[in-house]
Amino acid sequence: MSDILKIGKYEFTSRLIVGSGKYPDFQTTRDATLASEAEMITVAVRRVNITNPNEENLMDYFKDTNVKILPNSAGCTTAEEAITTFRLVKEAVGIDLIKLEVIGDTAKTLYPDVMETLKACEVLAKEGFTIMAYTNDDPIMAKRMEDAGAAAVMPLAAPIGSGLGIQNRYNVLFVKEAVKVPVVVDAGIGCASDAAIAMEIGADAVLTNTAIAGAKNPILMAEAMKEAVRAGRKSYLAGRIAKKPFATASSPIEGLIEFGRD
Repeated sequence: MSDILKIGKYEFTSRLIVGSGKYPDFQTTRDATLASEAEMITVAVRRVNITNPNEENLMDYFKDTNVKILPNSAGCTTAEEAITTFRLVKEAVGIDLIKLEVIGDTAKTLYPDVMETLKACEVLAKEGFTIMAYTNDDPIMAKRMEDAGAAAVMPLAAPIGSGLGIQNRYNVLFVKEAVKVPVVVDAGIGCASDAAIAMEIGADAVLTNTAIAGAKNPILMAEAMKEAVRAGRKSYLAGRIAKKPFATASSPIEGLIEFGRD
């Protein structure tokens, strides 16, 4: 059965999105990404080169693959910074599929400034960008991002890079119910089971970076994430059984063989 992830005009068969930070070099980034079979890799364009062809360029490592570069605005703290960043990226390399993030607390939580994100989203959507918006786990704000033109909303599961896993299952569910665009759980994934849980509760995709790049064996963790996202998606589509407070026999009790009687 075809199970395509649609984000604006783009379609993907993988529901795992990976990051490019914290790897020792571009070759390891490529190897782990290909092992994950992800079709998008997000890149902090203020920190990692994809626009200058005269320097080592991450895009060169993926030009013979089906992996799309997903520029993000990490490091931006205002709408204006994010808007300018993506305009420059679009002019330099022609990419219009972006991950919009504007950080409000740069010292401790790396939580998004949702109001600045919303302002940037409104402007960039009118300019034709396909926007995946990093936001908090508030369904009201997620709906506003959608109304502003976001093609996907990306609520955090826990603080960026924390590895704490899904700390807000109900909030993710509320976000899923509030919007019609894809919901991508972003930030906080620590291991493969976290990714499976995110998919089982209804997320359309998962983005993870540190959990793979920071693992003792990034290639093996990338493979584990791939399998976890697929398993979680299948589990969600299959439909879990209802939770009950007491035991329920898995076999019928009618017609039991009775022992000790003539």
